[in-house]
Amino acid sequence: MGYRLSKIYTRTGDDGSTGLADGKRIAKNAQRVEAMGSIDELNCQLGVLLQYLEPDDALLAPLQRIQHQLFDLGGELAIPGSQAITAEQVSWLEEVLDEWNSDLPPLKNFILPGGNLAGAHCHLARGICRRAERVLVALSHEDSINSEARHYLNRLSDLLFVAARVLSRRNGSEEVLWQPHQ
Repeated sequence: MGYRLSKIYTRTGDDGSTGLADGKRIAKNAQRVEAMGSIDELNCQLGVLLQYLEPDDALLAPLQRIQHQLFDLGGELAIPGSQAITAEQVSWLEEVLDEWNSDLPPLKNFILPGGNLAGAHCHLARGICRRAERVLVALSHEDSINSEARHYLNRLSDLLFVAARVLSRRNGSEEVLWQPHQ
């Protein structure tokens, strides 16, 4: 990571390929690139969500840490065979998830994405995370991946669900309960 991009466009991808960090070129629609793209999209959506949080919000620092970890995960996928996501990071997600969930009432029904703008953005991040997980699973069927990365995305989607519940219940907002057969 010793250099900076001084020129943003290279034209090397004009043929539909992209370069991995190990120098190998692969198709831009390869499963590995799809996984990296979905993780990047998730990170972007988290960036949008963070704009709705105040500097003293208890959710802010953990979500910012997650953004850095997602960037590490993208880097891991850009170097086949490398490992940046660890079991400790998965455990940390579980600890944060348990902490945030401890004050929420038990769910008695499915909830719809929404509640308020921050909660809706968090639900969108959760949906993107689930897609990233599915793409990573598809990639694992054709290439070896770090299993902790898959565990990380699975826990992260759970954490984002709980964060969405926390955010949706703020300031008098309520979660939107699913009403079947409407």
